Amino acid sequence: MTHLLNLFAAIALLVWGTHLVRTGILRVFGANLRSILAHSTSNRLTAVVSGIGVTAVVQSSTATALIVSAFVGQGLMNLTSALAVMLGADIGTSLMAVVFSRDLSWLSPLFIFVGVVLFIARQSTTIGRVGRVLIGLGLMLLALRLVTQSVAVKALLATLTSDMLLEILVGATLALVSYSSLAIVLLTATLATTGVVPVDVALGLVLGANLGSGALAVLTTLNANTETRQVPLGNLVFKAIGVLAAMPFTQLWIVHAGPYLQNTATIVVVFHLAFNLAVGVFFIGITQVVARWVEHWLPKPQKTTVAGRQRHLDPSALETPSLAISCAVREAMHQADVVESMLLGTLTVIRDNDLTLAKRLRTMDDTVDELYSDIKYYLTKISREALGENEAKRWTDIISFTINMEQIGDIIERVIQDVEDKKIHKGREFSSAGMEEICELHARLVDNLRLGMSVFLNGNVRDARRLLEEKTRFRDLERQYAATHIERLTDQSLPSIETSSLHLDLISDLKRINSHICSIAYPILDSAGELAPNRLRHKSVNLGGE
Repeated sequence: MTHLLNLFAAIALLVWGTHLVRTGILRVFGANLRSILAHSTSNRLTAVVSGIGVTAVVQSSTATALIVSAFVGQGLMNLTSALAVMLGADIGTSLMAVVFSRDLSWLSPLFIFVGVVLFIARQSTTIGRVGRVLIGLGLMLLALRLVTQSVAVKALLATLTSDMLLEILVGATLALVSYSSLAIVLLTATLATTGVVPVDVALGLVLGANLGSGALAVLTTLNANTETRQVPLGNLVFKAIGVLAAMPFTQLWIVHAGPYLQNTATIVVVFHLAFNLAVGVFFIGITQVVARWVEHWLPKPQKTTVAGRQRHLDPSALETPSLAISCAVREAMHQADVVESMLLGTLTVIRDNDLTLAKRLRTMDDTVDELYSDIKYYLTKISREALGENEAKRWTDIISFTINMEQIGDIIERVIQDVEDKKIHKGREFSSAGMEEICELHARLVDNLRLGMSVFLNGNVRDARRLLEEKTRFRDLERQYAATHIERLTDQSLPSIETSSLHLDLISDLKRINSHICSIAYPILDSAGELAPNRLRHKSVNLGGE
């Protein structure tokens, strides 16, 4: 029982070390890695090269699969290019296995010591995150040594004989449990060197580890959207076909390649590299064929503007904060699109007394509220300590933007309800002059909303300044129209008298909506240093002096 517990503890330590390395690298280089992958899709060869490079840094083809899947899910990369990246990712993992197959156990205490010092000294900085990566590497090396020394694992793997299917099954299971095919390949190479498992059994375990890593990415993205799930499935197809094709050639590899390689560990890790190189060379020219298969097995759902559309809040992107922030921005823009549709429809309800449209617009407010809740919950799952200064500001901007959109939706819903109760059901109409004023305010409001969306998306300071200036213009216009409405009342205009309360409430609500829109400009101007902290105090002093 003690031996089995020690084995589980060593595997848990290996999983944790792998997690520290993967998340640490993504936090330090996440934005750069994303940029490399996003700009590597000009052709399949560059996509393969970028996959090799990124995975060599992250040390996990599964992590690369999740990043690339998120890109496909957001429409930033097509499926064919993503599959080419994954071919390179598997080659990158194989190259790292060759590097780590050397005796690096002496680095474990060094990495842990240096990593802990850096992490404690500068925890929330890039240096601290590099320390986190070093701790993870040290723990991985330590865990590998503990696993290879485990009596339980030796007893388990020593029972394996030349049964290829069983070896593949065991290798795949170990890769799933340890969350890393790289760790299992290194473990297998070490056990083969010490004679715990024969070389032919080790090669079967390596094939199984490759298959397991493909299955792992599929399982990890089960709850993601369809486009995100397509990449891991396509990669699993590569691995499954490759394993089936390689099974008959393991003995030939031992006979013909063995004499040229230095030792048993090298035979195992170079076989792993040769396997992924062969798969890459074979499939690089037909990735589009596999892409068509996957799209047939997992067809994309029909998209609509509100319900049944593709969601951008990809859970698999949460480990890359910069990518997760981008997902939240896209979902926030969709929330703003729904608000814009509500605002555009409001004028039609006011002008044409369209009760059917009014009901549909009120229902859309539920969508706005749901999007706000989803975005807020998604953002809370992003590790704040992993965010850089700019990303932290963007996190706050998104929260502020979605709150404003949610409140605008609530105001529009109330406006529509008031129009139904006080105008449509009572058969009243605005005066022609009053309707012109409402149309003028509405048109200006729509323009400001679109400008506010642009400011949120692009952060242009000049546009933010224009938006803030619109707040004063709109307020002055609202006061002017309220005054002209009072003048019409003194002229005993019957339409103005009947709709007076609704008219004044309506232009006041439009001003409130405009205030929420204009508040989008404040974070941008504040970051640019164009908002003086004491500007309100200066105004009050000036007013007092007058």
